[in-house]
Formats: sequence, structure tokens, C-alpha cells
Amino acid sequence: MPDPTNPPDPETDPDPDPIAALHQAVDRLTRPLDVMHRDRLQCRRGCASCCVDDLTVFPVEADLIRRHHAPLLANEAPHPAGVCAFLDDQGACRIYEHRPYVCRTQGYPLRWLDEADGDSLVELRDICPLNDDTGPPIEQLPAEACWTLGPVEEQLARAQYQAHGEASARVRIRLRDLFAPGAETPRDARHQGR
Repeated sequence: MPDPTNPPDPETDPDPDPIAALHQAVDRLTRPLDVMHRDRLQCRRGCASCCVDDLTVFPVEADLIRRHHAPLLANEAPHPAGVCAFLDDQGACRIYEHRPYVCRTQGYPLRWLDEADGDSLVELRDICPLNDDTGPPIEQLPAEACWTLGPVEEQLARAQYQAHGEASARVRIRLRDLFAPGAETPRDARHQGR
């Protein structure tokens, strides 16, 4: 099984778009988790429990969405506030093929290291509550049965730094803010009175 803590590096991937290549690598690396947790995962088209409002992405991921979904961003309204701006009326993602990294790993058992008292580290875990009803408790899962947070985020930060410089490595963009100004108003309301 591939090591989810060591995905291919976008700097050395032959794909001309390093962010698309990184997303493809994440998809490949999560396939074993799909198989391993097929009875546990309730994630399906239209399940939007993890699709919360105010998700943010690095500008390099925002750039990818802009390149592939310019007409959507310019001409359509975001989903009403409260859930992700990219959901349609049935709760499906309108940019699924180009969804950001954070959306590609939602629902899986997640693990990460955090600082505890002083210099020590503690492993933390989490999973969508909808996926926590079957199977062993996530605390009992081996590390390889979880998606490890950290390595891909570091690669995204590195790609962001390379594309836009040091200051941009800390910048995040709300997905809702990718829509054109005025897109907050439903299309019908924008065209009334003309």
C-alpha cells in the first residue's frame, strides 16, 4: 500500500500543473483507504456534511479552480451561505474534478501530530461523525488506516511559496470569495427590473 505520509512531490511530478498532479497523487493514495473503509464510509454524492462554509485554500489551489471553472465563477451564484459555495441544489459538488485537497480527504479517519505540554507531541485523530458508527474506534486503527495530515499541506505551502513568494505562503482564500462580485445574489434577482 502507498504511504499516505509521503505523496509524490509536485516539484518533481512531470504534470505541467503541480497542483493538479498533487491532487491526482492524493486521489491515488486515498484509494486503499476507500477499500479499507468501504463499510464505514457514508460519503456519497449529495452528502454535504463536511462541505462547510468558509473553507479556505492556498491561492495556488484557487488558481486551479479559476482556470477550470471561469464561467461558473463569473455567471453563477454560489450556494447560499451555510454550506460550501460550490454545492448545487442537490448537495453535489460543481467542481468535483478540481476540488481542493481538503475536500479530497474529508470523511476518512484523520491523524495528525500536535504539540502537547512543552516539547512533546501527541497524536490526535478525527473522523466525520457519519463515518464513526461502524468499524473499530479510530483510536484503535493502525496509522496506515488513517490519512495523515501534514505532509501534503507542507507540499501545498511549498508550491504556494514557489509560485507567489514567501508572504503568500500564509495567505488563504475563502472558496466563496472565488465567485464574481454580485454572484452572492441569485441570478434571477440580478436580472429583475431590466
